[in-house]
Amino acid sequence: MQRGFPLAFPGMRVGLLGGTFDPAHQGHAHIARIARARLGLDKVWWMVTPQNPLKQRATPLTERLASARRAAHGRANVVTDFEARVGLSYSFDTICAVRRLYPGVRFVLLIGADNLKSFRRWRRWADILCAIPLAVVARPGTRPGALFAKPFTRFRSARVPARRLAAAAAPAWSFLPARYSFVSSTELRAGR
Repeated sequence: MQRGFPLAFPGMRVGLLGGTFDPAHQGHAHIARIARARLGLDKVWWMVTPQNPLKQRATPLTERLASARRAAHGRANVVTDFEARVGLSYSFDTICAVRRLYPGVRFVLLIGADNLKSFRRWRRWADILCAIPLAVVARPGTRPGALFAKPFTRFRSARVPARRLAAAAAPAWSFLPARYSFVSSTELRAGR
């Protein structure tokens, strides 16, 4: 494995929690904790993106990495600048890269339900769903009707129980209901 990349071995189950993390907060830790518990993940990689294609410029990457390290508690959470190291910023490209570099590792993409409203704008969203199992963790402000948006109605038959998701072949997705964490990066930035 290349120096500076996260460590994983065939057979491991790893959640990919990508984002800007500007700043990282307990809501992100909440998503990681829920996903680990419900999906039986060995690790959650906090994939701090160099630049989210759907957002304006962010705080410098080094500051966001430090923020993520403060929020990611425990050895099961691994903060990484993988996308910056390999020169990527789109989720589909990152998924292809980790699958190529880590054969035999079972990856699951983790997103907060607050991302459902923009998921259709993600580059190659349908290919993402066909490439990797997806776990959607409940977040405040997201109505259950968001699960009936185009991406999820198109892949309605791919919904599986959470306990089977990490072992499922894509396309496969699960919704993970959970107590809400009301912290948001937008509100934290506004309070700076």
